[in-house]
Amino acid sequence: MVGSSAGFALANPGRVWANLPAAALVEHAVRRGEGELAAPGAFAARTGARTGRSPKDKFTVRDEITGPRVDWAANKPMEPERFARLVDHARAYLQNRELFVFDGFAAAHPAHRLPLRVVTERAWHALFANCLFLRPGPGDLTGFAPEWTILHAAGLTFDPAADGTNSDAVVALDFTRKLVLVAGTHYAGEIKKAIFTVMNFVLPEAGVLSMHCSANVGAGGDVALFFGLSGTGKTTLSADPDRRLIGDDEHGWAADGVFNIEGGCYAKTINLTRAGEPQIYDAIRFGAVLENVPLDPTTHQPDYASQALTENTRAAYPVDFIPNCELSGRGGHPRNVFFLTCDAFGVLPPLSRLTPAQAMDYFLCGYTAKVAGTEAGVKEPTPEFSTCFGKPFLPLPPKRYAELLRAKLEAHAAPVWLVNTGWTGGPHGVGSRMSLAHTRALLKAALTGALADVPFEADPAFGLSVPVRCEGVPDAVLQPRRAWADAAAYDRQAAMLAGRFRDEAAKHAG
Repeated sequence: MVGSSAGFALANPGRVWANLPAAALVEHAVRRGEGELAAPGAFAARTGARTGRSPKDKFTVRDEITGPRVDWAANKPMEPERFARLVDHARAYLQNRELFVFDGFAAAHPAHRLPLRVVTERAWHALFANCLFLRPGPGDLTGFAPEWTILHAAGLTFDPAADGTNSDAVVALDFTRKLVLVAGTHYAGEIKKAIFTVMNFVLPEAGVLSMHCSANVGAGGDVALFFGLSGTGKTTLSADPDRRLIGDDEHGWAADGVFNIEGGCYAKTINLTRAGEPQIYDAIRFGAVLENVPLDPTTHQPDYASQALTENTRAAYPVDFIPNCELSGRGGHPRNVFFLTCDAFGVLPPLSRLTPAQAMDYFLCGYTAKVAGTEAGVKEPTPEFSTCFGKPFLPLPPKRYAELLRAKLEAHAAPVWLVNTGWTGGPHGVGSRMSLAHTRALLKAALTGALADVPFEADPAFGLSVPVRCEGVPDAVLQPRRAWADAAAYDRQAAMLAGRFRDEAAKHAG
């Protein structure tokens, strides 16, 4: 019997492989035909039809714990009885199957550390958990008792009509039983984001701000946070050779500083090159996982430019595969906070300084843009607003997180910057993607204080405060209107997006 959190046990499993090292998990994954080894040594797996998260299939059990706390306007409820029946299906499905168990932790802060267990039918999913969560140290497994368990049955599918799910897949969280069920999807990101959802519920209860952001720290101990949705540059910009990486995606901000919730990184790999992102490129080695990245049939070299399977190609690896990571997973209070947006309309400045009121508005809006080709049916840039830069993972009302952020920013006087990593000189299809070198130069200027003596001008469309110069960045790039060949076209596009911002901000007013 595989014992787990309260109220859950798995009877009559087949062979159970518990807490195997990465090399052994790779051996099992190859033996079982779950994928193949890429030339750099990473294990390459494919997830089938589902190549990303399935937010419409995510549910939270509504009971005495969650009922009065969860924001049910943004989270789908499930009755405890229905959840119990789904778990019973999963338990029956997993009987007599070979299983892989990972025991580890979330949260590098000892006061907020969460013991967790992942039970899965695939070796490569256990390897993914080994990459993404905090791995146990010597003695950590003696008397180990998980507080939360993820029951992962990727091959199990449900009948929506009979089982009350939205499709044949489900991701359901029960905060009373402290149990997550993931079924019907092989996409590994559901595993990590389920625990992030858990932490977004429990950490604010302890006065800790849970954040969808990356973090790094300079030689002088200055911490920077990078909030952003997928594709805006959290992982890329936080992997800075001149700064130590704390983590690339999920953090908490406690009374004594920030801490990483995870033990690894989950980087997008589309168009990855060593020249552009050397730290990420070199982290993809033995012990890492490649997800939906095609391999050359002869050389097994990854084709990072290919979108044959999905644009959302991924790599998972332990954070210490980045050479200058912060092994403690912790840092002090942030001295700079960056909100990243990929503006496909090409109208936002590459860097602007936000007032406290603007910071709250932009945090609650959580803006980026979808571009043509990334999703079926998207023919032109489309605004996307995701509250607090993480709407799918937030159980509590958005203002709970915003109030915590406001208090932290006021207490520690951290400036907030809006960074556009998207387009300049025109929208997607007309302009060009913002130069990574220019973005890094602007971040460096903000982090070192080089902008302290630089004049700022108000952007007429958005009211943002924009520096008039920055070393290494052409002046025309700093003012987006000047980068457009057709100023009138810029004005129309900027007015449209500014209106969308006002409409979105109005939803959170009051």
